[in-house]
Amino acid sequence: MSEPPTDRPWTAHRERRDALRWVVLGLCGLALAALAVQLDARLGTASAPFLGRYKIRVGPGSVLAPLVAAAVLWSASQTHRRQRSWRKIQLFGYIAGLTWAIALALVDGWSGLTKALGSPEEYLGDVRRVGADPLAYLRHFTADAPAHSVASRGHPPGPVLFLWLADQIGVDNHVLLGFLITALSALTIPLVLSAVRDSVGEAAARRYLPVLVLAPYAIWVAVSLDGLVATLGAAAIVAGLRASRTKVRGLKATGWALTAGLLTGIAALFSYSAPWLGLSIVFIYFARRRAFLNVVTGIGALAPVLTAQLLGFSWADGLVTAETDYASRVAPYRSVLWWSAISVVVLLLATGPAIVASARKVRNTAAWPFLVGAGAAVVFSIAAGLARGGVEHAWLPFFPWLTVAAVAPEKPGGELPPTPLLLTAVGAALAIVVEALLITPW
Repeated sequence: MSEPPTDRPWTAHRERRDALRWVVLGLCGLALAALAVQLDARLGTASAPFLGRYKIRVGPGSVLAPLVAAAVLWSASQTHRRQRSWRKIQLFGYIAGLTWAIALALVDGWSGLTKALGSPEEYLGDVRRVGADPLAYLRHFTADAPAHSVASRGHPPGPVLFLWLADQIGVDNHVLLGFLITALSALTIPLVLSAVRDSVGEAAARRYLPVLVLAPYAIWVAVSLDGLVATLGAAAIVAGLRASRTKVRGLKATGWALTAGLLTGIAALFSYSAPWLGLSIVFIYFARRRAFLNVVTGIGALAPVLTAQLLGFSWADGLVTAETDYASRVAPYRSVLWWSAISVVVLLLATGPAIVASARKVRNTAAWPFLVGAGAAVVFSIAAGLARGGVEHAWLPFFPWLTVAAVAPEKPGGELPPTPLLLTAVGAALAIVVEALLITPW
C-alpha cells in the first residue's frame, strides 16, 4: 500500500502553506488573548487562552516527549510501515498515543498523573459521598448539587460513579488510577482510526495515524475523564458505521445500531455535551441511506438515560441544575465575547496545524459526518455562551474528528496526499512547548 508518487512537490507546498497559515492564525490568536489579559478583561484567569498558570518546568517528560514524537514521525515516514497488518497499526497507534500523553504529563513528574485527582475541585472528592449506596447517590445527585465539587456540578453522575467503582475494585492508588484513566482515554485512537478506515478507506486511516497520535490536545488527555467520553463516543460512532455497512442487514445491523445508541446514552451520563456525537451517527445513516437505523440507535441511547431516571436521576433536571450553577458561578466573571473568540484560539492550538488542512478540504472527504457532528457541538457551545474557559479538555470528545479531512484529497475523488508529517511535527512541537510552560488545573 504505497503513497501516491504524483504531485508531491505541489502537495508539499500545500502542506507548508497550511502550516504557515496556522502559525499566523495562532500568533494572532495569542496576541488577542494577551490583549484581553492586558485590558483586564473578565477572563477569570491570567493564563488565557488556557486555564492554569505559566511556569517553566523541566521533568522526565521534557526528554521523553520529544523522543516519542521523533519515533512516531520516523515510523510514519518509513515505507515498511505500510506493510504492517491493520491490527498492528491500531496497536501501534494505541501504544504510541498512550506513551505520548503520559510523556507530556510526566513533565510534572508523577504529579502529572495525580494532581487533578487530588484537587478539591475535581470528582474524586465526591466519591466518599457515594459510600456504600450508589443508588442513594443517584437519587439525591441533583438535589445535593450545591455540595458537590465544581467538576461534579457541571456533569452527570457518571464520572463520580466510575471513580467509585474503581475504588471498589481496589484501584485507589492515585498514580495507578491516573494511568488507568489515561489508558482508557487513549482507546479513542484505534477507535477513530477504525472509523476513518470504514468511511474513507485504510490508506487514509494509515496516513491519519501520526496526526491523531501526536495531537497537541494529548496534553489534556492524561487523567481527564472527558477522555473517557471521547472513547465512548468514538466507540458509538464505530458501532454506527458497522450497522450501516452495505452488506450488514437484519439482526446484525439492528444489534450494531442498538450498541451505538447504548454507548451514546452511557456517554451522556458522563457529559451533557456527549449527545452531540450522536449527530455524527445520524449523518452517517443519512449518507448511507439507512434512515431506519436512527430509530434503533435512538431507542438504545434512551435506554441508559431512562434507566438512570428510574433509579432516581433525571438527566434533564441535572442539565438544568448544571446550567443554573454555571450561570451563577462562571458567567458573571468571564466575558462571553472575549471567551467566544479565545475559545476558537484554543481550538486552533489544541488541534494543531492539521485543523487548517482539514477545514480547507472538508468538502473532499466522505468522512464529513464526523466533522459536521463535532463541529456542530463546538459551534453550539460558543453560540450558547458556554465556552468560557476550559474548552481544551471539555472539547476532547470532538477534537479527533475535526482534523480527519487533513488526509483528504486536494479535490473530490482525487489521489490521497502523503502523510502530513510537517503538520504533525509542528503540532507535536507546540504540545511540548505548552506542556513545559503551562501548569494546567487538570
